[in-house]
Amino acid sequence: MVGNPDFLTGRGQDQAPEFQELDSPEGELHLRFYIPSGNEFALPATGIREVISPSPDRITPIPNVSPLLLGTLNVRGRVVWVADLGQFLGDTAPLNTDRPDVPVIAVEDQDILLGLAVDRIVGMDWLDIEELQMPTNVPDSVAPFLRGEWSLDNSASAFLRLLDQVAILRSARWAA
Repeated sequence: MVGNPDFLTGRGQDQAPEFQELDSPEGELHLRFYIPSGNEFALPATGIREVISPSPDRITPIPNVSPLLLGTLNVRGRVVWVADLGQFLGDTAPLNTDRPDVPVIAVEDQDILLGLAVDRIVGMDWLDIEELQMPTNVPDSVAPFLRGEWSLDNSASAFLRLLDQVAILRSARWAA
């Protein structure tokens, strides 16, 4: 087998004679997700520390804190506050925690780490920042935390809105 010339060159019957070139992605990597209202949002991958899906019983409720906070979560020895992102953004429907796991996006800026509980995570996607438009017709409760939006179809009815995780982390709403 070693004496076979195809073995040394790496060419054999099962290998294609040409290499397939991979397309390079356009734009920047983002995490797409939904909040309970059904609105879709994205966060830049560079601002995300990690994504976890703990069972709701691992989130410890803390009394006398903002109603936006679901509680704390121990992630490898570090205490992480977990917030209902939908409620933070003004959703009237609270996050359903009566399920096997709750998707939590841990975002970080400097030494601040916060878990944002969401309804459903779509996945990672390359999005072109140059196609980002200024948000239109957004509630006042959401506007301070948006960087812009992408139109998802030709009509003006479906948008993917890009959130600013630093604005969320530094918001005065957490003190309420």
